[in-house]
Amino acid sequence: MSRTHATTYSFYRHRLPVRITHWVNALCLLILLMSGMQIFNAHPALYWGSASDFDSPWLALGRFPGWLTIPSWQSLATGRQWHFFFAWALVFNAALYLIWSACTGHLRDLTPTRADWRGFGRSVIDHIKLRHPKGEAAKRYNILQKLAYLIVIFGLGGLMVVTGLCMSPRMNTVMHGVLELLGGRQSARSLHFLAAGGLVLFVVVHLFEVAITGLWNNLRSMITGRYRYHANGTEQTKPEARHE
Repeated sequence: MSRTHATTYSFYRHRLPVRITHWVNALCLLILLMSGMQIFNAHPALYWGSASDFDSPWLALGRFPGWLTIPSWQSLATGRQWHFFFAWALVFNAALYLIWSACTGHLRDLTPTRADWRGFGRSVIDHIKLRHPKGEAAKRYNILQKLAYLIVIFGLGGLMVVTGLCMSPRMNTVMHGVLELLGGRQSARSLHFLAAGGLVLFVVVHLFEVAITGLWNNLRSMITGRYRYHANGTEQTKPEARHE
């Protein structure tokens, strides 16, 4: 007599450089967000152009509470020190990740294929209905994951770096042309804020997906590298096999 059962497989999903850079990125982004809110609190309004028009900001917010900022007390200078240090730490860490990815071919794993694009609509519908890849399909990045990572790394990440440099008076000579293209220092500050908001949105969606697709399994794979998935198969009646 035969029966269908789920066999558990385990495979090495994330290599050590991916895991290290992932956690360094997480730490850097957290501190950048908290120190960025401290900097924003010094003048919680945003403008377009090269100068502040105090009478007509496009966005004005109240100050973020101290428990959300680094430091917890109002200190623009200290907030900038934290922000600049971890900004460069993030850039250095991202550069190491990209160099390693390019040399090992890992970057190709993030490049959408023709098959990915053909299944784009189906992937969107599946995610809306909270249906996620299972079995062998869970071993690979889907099209939405690939696009999200590429947008974050090369889109939002690049915009954060460029606008951050444009806001520094020390970079006036080097970034003058880019600053003019962006529309001025206040425009750069607004774009920096919007890019930060995009990163926060990505993190929220990312954590939600991690939770609903198997919190411990995903955490384990990013700590030890090992990821488990189930595959259905029809075999003769016998104890369930486990593959590690």
